[in-house]
Amino acid sequence: MSSPDKKEAALSRPQKRAFIGPALVVEGEIKGQEDLVIEGLVRGKIELPANDVLVNEPGRVEADVLAKNMSVRGEIIGDIKASGRVTIERMGRMKGNISASVISIEDGAQFKGVIKITDKA
Repeated sequence: MSSPDKKEAALSRPQKRAFIGPALVVEGEIKGQEDLVIEGLVRGKIELPANDVLVNEPGRVEADVLAKNMSVRGEIIGDIKASGRVTIERMGRMKGNISASVISIEDGAQFKGVIKITDKA
């Protein structure tokens, strides 16, 4: 059993990841300094240039995304610009363009768009 001081310290630390659950719909711009996991619907624009974005099943994104790294397990309609890696996993679906230094599209993934490999930042 941990001491109360350790529990308080753990609770006082800021969260490093934001979560949009499957029952949520977000419309507009998302900007910030946290990693983001999306399981709901996001429409608009996502700007998290220093952070990672995961579109998890059953998530759907209808937005352009600017991120450090991006993983797609759900669906995205829009363009992705990443300074690091973009991965479309086997269950992922994407319609849009990708610009990143490393791009991975797994067997079984659905992708329609243009790929541009950029220099690493």
